[in-house]
Amino acid sequence: MPKSGDAEYLGKVYLVGAGPGDPGLMTLKGKGILELCDVVIYDALVSAEILAMVNPIAERINAGKRRGNHSLPQSETTQLLIEKARQHAIVVRLKGGDPYIFGRGGEEMSDLIAAGVTVEVVPGITAGIAVPAYAGIPLTHRGYSSSVTFVTGHEAVGKYRPHVNWQAIACGSETIVVYMGLHNLSEIIQNLIDAGLPPRTPIALIRQGTRADQSELVGNLSNIADLVAATGFAPPAIAVIGKVVELRDLLASV
Repeated sequence: MPKSGDAEYLGKVYLVGAGPGDPGLMTLKGKGILELCDVVIYDALVSAEILAMVNPIAERINAGKRRGNHSLPQSETTQLLIEKARQHAIVVRLKGGDPYIFGRGGEEMSDLIAAGVTVEVVPGITAGIAVPAYAGIPLTHRGYSSSVTFVTGHEAVGKYRPHVNWQAIACGSETIVVYMGLHNLSEIIQNLIDAGLPPRTPIALIRQGTRADQSELVGNLSNIADLVAATGFAPPAIAVIGKVVELRDLLASV
């Protein structure tokens, strides 16, 4: 197996986090690499404004993943990165948010290293931090919350591995941020209530976070599923659960 830096590989792969959507939240390092890259393989949640930063002569490949509609399977995406590293000097794997926060960046990094490809991670601002801020919700506040947990909503019904310990999360964190949980929202809420969270616990759902069309739906654990059904609130969205949601009316108006 070739090792990193062998002549078989002309280029280097950068796993770049594009942030949650607002182009102003793209890092300077990430932007500079996009402007120089030879090929970019990007995810569905990467905004058009971010893609506009890409070198205009670079090859662009959509590897986006949405529920029930995967442009490229994960194994094919990794193999494509390996092939492009044999052909080009600068290859970018562009991911929404941060590559290592529910972005499969760790999996891709491991596979590329095993294949002998030179690879570097360029972190991005994850949605779980930026999106609540744009909605006027601070994840921590001395009077409301001193702990935050980030969790994926996919595992709630065993899409990958049912490892989410909702009992520990409900009892051990004052603010819970759930990524990709809208489809499984009813199950997640029931798990949290069964684990001891009061049904009146505030919850905010935020879709298209940090973008011009960002929208929010606010309720509590007992009524949010009905509000989603009544309004047709749809993904992509994150959920913020906890007392900090009460600050939204004050801080979002500033």
